[in-house]
Amino acid sequence: MAVIPVELAGRSYEVRVGSGLLANVAEECGAMLRKQRVPIVTDANVERHWRAAVDASLTAAGKEPRWLVLDPGEATKSWDGLSRAIDWLLGEEVERGDHILALGGGVIGDLTGFAAAILKRGCGFIQLPTSLLAQVDSSVGGKTAINTPTGKNLVGAFHQPALVLADLDALDTLPVREMGAGYAEVIKYGILGDRPFFDWCEGNGAKVIAGDKAAQEYAVTESVKAKARIVAEDERETTGTRALLNLGHTFGHALEAETGFSDRLLHGEGVAMGMVLAARYSARRGLISGEDAERVATAIASAGLPSELSSLGLNVSGKMLAAHMLHDKKMDAGTLPFVLLRGIGEAFLDKTVPLDDVAEFLDGQLQV
Repeated sequence: MAVIPVELAGRSYEVRVGSGLLANVAEECGAMLRKQRVPIVTDANVERHWRAAVDASLTAAGKEPRWLVLDPGEATKSWDGLSRAIDWLLGEEVERGDHILALGGGVIGDLTGFAAAILKRGCGFIQLPTSLLAQVDSSVGGKTAINTPTGKNLVGAFHQPALVLADLDALDTLPVREMGAGYAEVIKYGILGDRPFFDWCEGNGAKVIAGDKAAQEYAVTESVKAKARIVAEDERETTGTRALLNLGHTFGHALEAETGFSDRLLHGEGVAMGMVLAARYSARRGLISGEDAERVATAIASAGLPSELSSLGLNVSGKMLAAHMLHDKKMDAGTLPFVLLRGIGEAFLDKTVPLDDVAEFLDGQLQV
């Protein structure tokens, strides 16, 4: 098992990566589960795979598991989903010193974390990420949020977990498409700041998606290390360093908005396509070579992820996609920063990008 500390000012927590963590969840959480009743928020898909194992561990430790089972999918990360979770947690008499277990992918982690952030002005929670995307990205760093009709993640809070248990066994239950969506966030760390890791991903991505445990542990561990370093430097995204983690997200969120934040385009698929667009747009602006931009596209396509905007079948213009970006939470004084590339492994924040140029670029990509 790998243990990665996330070091923050005046506090820290661990991310543990390995197999068997959910089956041993009571011992892993230890004294954090201070009362007999343990509140667990999950979705119906995850419950089907992991309720028995989690129940067995908790009951053997003298605990009483209490379950809130929500509908799977992005639509749950909403005002209605938040209201339901808050009302349930209040009914369970959760106190500020308790820890809520968030068992699931990014939707459950984001929703539960935000509920914990505002319940009684802040309760503890523990991330039990069951998807590759959640293990390498959303469970680490304390960003919690819900979606609104206006856009993705526009209502939320910074609220760090007390512990993250990334059980590699959970990845065995995921469809190939979900693994690919998570892998997009793995290769992102190489593209934005670690060219040797990108090189590794080019040669080992198929193994990660296919279930090779050694490759998965390396991919998750290295990804978490990278994110932990960035979060420690810029926890609340005030210096620009943490903003680099948004590589692919500005383009990707626009695509998600256009597809209604639905299963038509998974978040990781949107990020993957967004990274290709960011690389190609960087080449358009003369920042990187066309060869490097296409190397990014090829690496993403080889993982079964979308790499051509025209393949998504969108009935939309570049101007319409750019309009979605106006609702991006990163807008600042009327300017939208873009994460672009000076090379593979060299991301930077560019605050001088004109959206009309982005729209023209997207028009060209839609017609390829």
